[in-house]
Amino acid sequence: MSETDVDVLVVGAGPVGLTAAAELCRRGVDCRVVDRLTERMPYAKAVGVQPRTLEVWAAMGVLRAALDAAVPMFGQLMYVNGEQAARLELTLPPDIPYGFAALPQYETERVLAEHLAGLGTRVERGTELLSFEQDPERVTARLRNASGTEREVTARYLVGCDGAHSVVRKGLELSFEGDAFPEEYMLGDVEVDWDMPRGYGVRSLHQTDDGSTDDLLVCIPLPGRNRYRMSMLVPPELSAAGTGAGGTADDGVTHGLEAGRAPELHHIQAVLDRLSPQRTTASALRWSSVFRISHRIVDRYADGRVMVAGDAAHIHPPTGAQGMNTGIQDAYNLAWKLALAVGGEASEGLVASYDAERRPVGEEVVGRTVRHARAGFEADPNDVSTIIRREAQLLVGYPDSPIVSPDGGSSPAPGERVPDCGGLERDVMTFPLRLFDVLDGARHTVLLYADADAQTPELAACATAAREAAHGKVDVYAVLAPGTRWTAREVPPPTLRDAAGSFREAYGAFGGEAFVVRPDGYLGLRGAAAQAARVSDHLRLTFA
Repeated sequence: MSETDVDVLVVGAGPVGLTAAAELCRRGVDCRVVDRLTERMPYAKAVGVQPRTLEVWAAMGVLRAALDAAVPMFGQLMYVNGEQAARLELTLPPDIPYGFAALPQYETERVLAEHLAGLGTRVERGTELLSFEQDPERVTARLRNASGTEREVTARYLVGCDGAHSVVRKGLELSFEGDAFPEEYMLGDVEVDWDMPRGYGVRSLHQTDDGSTDDLLVCIPLPGRNRYRMSMLVPPELSAAGTGAGGTADDGVTHGLEAGRAPELHHIQAVLDRLSPQRTTASALRWSSVFRISHRIVDRYADGRVMVAGDAAHIHPPTGAQGMNTGIQDAYNLAWKLALAVGGEASEGLVASYDAERRPVGEEVVGRTVRHARAGFEADPNDVSTIIRREAQLLVGYPDSPIVSPDGGSSPAPGERVPDCGGLERDVMTFPLRLFDVLDGARHTVLLYADADAQTPELAACATAAREAAHGKVDVYAVLAPGTRWTAREVPPPTLRDAAGSFREAYGAFGGEAFVVRPDGYLGLRGAAAQAARVSDHLRLTFA
């Protein structure tokens, strides 16, 4: 490997780029983050935070700071032509540790940037990526700082998290197929004096006799007393057609906030007068903007040593608050793989698995949000739990991944998100643990389950094989059913007692069984612990 200035250069300091950088730094990777903006923007663009993202933030170590700044989301109230049409409760089964939250993007970026600074890396603001080239060993990027000085930086990898108009995506000449919605919308961050229930979004529509929607108001709660981010159709006097402003960007992508056509408070009040479920007055306008929506996705998420994530890879309607959350999952999936590659410990195909795993997810999210935007969100009342789990991003999986070892279909199956469970006991600790308290989030974890039918010498051999295959970068725990004793001559790995049987129930575990959990909380393999060679072979799909 040639000498480089930095291991990984991350372009873009939004939630996606900050997540990628923080996870790389947490694993000891030398990382730089650049952003062309000289300061963080004060816009509540992305607001909804899904339960899966809260799981990720817990593993990253930023959950407490995020929850301190967030407000809970309990549900949504739906109105049609002034009458309440539905009330959606965002309730999840007890096995899900977190609910839904609302957090304005400027606060998300603050929390993540402060976390990144605590890891020793600060965002280099006012620094723009102009171009880049790559060869088999490195990427050479040309940057320009706020004073206009240009310089070249070499990196082992480049990650483009630079939004819908991504310079990285254009530099790779990736296709970005899709289309734009004809409607124009406006956003406003305001306070209102109504007494609607706390923690509920409000969606109010006006429909014509044929059932089509010709007016809408969507309100998402923000931190503060009766503060909401409101979105609505643009009035004629602010439309691009009426002003000659706006239109398609010079890269052909029409998406995001526009400059120069900011709605005023009276524009928002006019919509509230028509559609608000209660008479109310808007005040304290913090910011506003006109925005357009497109739906597009790249043909591949990576090319050589350069990757794209978040809006640089996929854009779509904001229906269901999927965009930022999907981008954060992109970054979380990629970072641990790049860290192993930088350390020389990754298998040949590990980094390539990023595209194999995440692009199908992006395709599904784009397709689903477009359908919901065009036809409305339709939930099967007999299967609300599945719908909510999907919107919470808890059903995202990688069953066809090249680094997952499939089995006969037991649940949870390899490629699925691992479930949490409680009631685990550990020596010295006087209170029970959750499994998510044990999973490190930075390394692989092998859980060896043993009940009265298990042979603990086989589990000991499996633990040794796993550590060797993963070059020691794996945590191993024995999970013992009530009454089970470790009889192997070898010293047992750290032991958890499944005192309440919650692990056995959540994982369908029996006998002596091995579960390989990836750093991102997905199951890579489950199988008999006696098959130590199978565990080793699976880990070699990831480790060199």
